[in-house]
Amino acid sequence: MKGQNGITLVALIITIIVLLILAVVSIGALTDSSLLPKSRTAVNSYQNSAQQEESTLNQYSNFIDNEIAKQN
Repeated sequence: MKGQNGITLVALIITIIVLLILAVVSIGALTDSSLLPKSRTAVNSYQNSAQQEESTLNQYSNFIDNEIAKQN
């Protein structure tokens, strides 16, 4: 039995405990720093900006089309 290699049960349990601690700290950091609400706000801001840009591009396109139609 002395020559056997492998992971012991104690090492496996310690690894699982360390991973659980890291998970708890990570979840706590995400919720306490309000990172998730800030990301939602950023997504909403991006979507609003994209809609405004699309509207502006449509206005310019219509203006250009009208000017071309006037010339012909």
